[in-house]
Amino acid sequence: MNQFQMATYQTDPKIFEEKAELLKVLGHPVRLCIVKNLMERKSANVTQIQNCLNAPQSTISQHLAKLRTAGIIEGRREGTEIHYSVVDEKVKRLIEVLFS
Repeated sequence: MNQFQMATYQTDPKIFEEKAELLKVLGHPVRLCIVKNLMERKSANVTQIQNCLNAPQSTISQHLAKLRTAGIIEGRREGTEIHYSVVDEKVKRLIEVLFS
């Protein structure tokens, strides 16, 4: 291995921690399903997500909060509803690869 190749592998451990945390958030089947569903629909409110997953609204809300905190999704208010969408482009590419 030459000096250039060795330098490529010397990376800040913080980057690995951040990537591992992202994978933990996406590693739950319900959250993975939510992200995949939001990518297919472009956006959805809690009721639409709940109907798709057949899970209680409180469960969906908890998972949405984790995805929001991780910066994977955003919510925008439309009247009395909040519509969620995936905003992290790296996550979009990752999901596309996972389900290709």
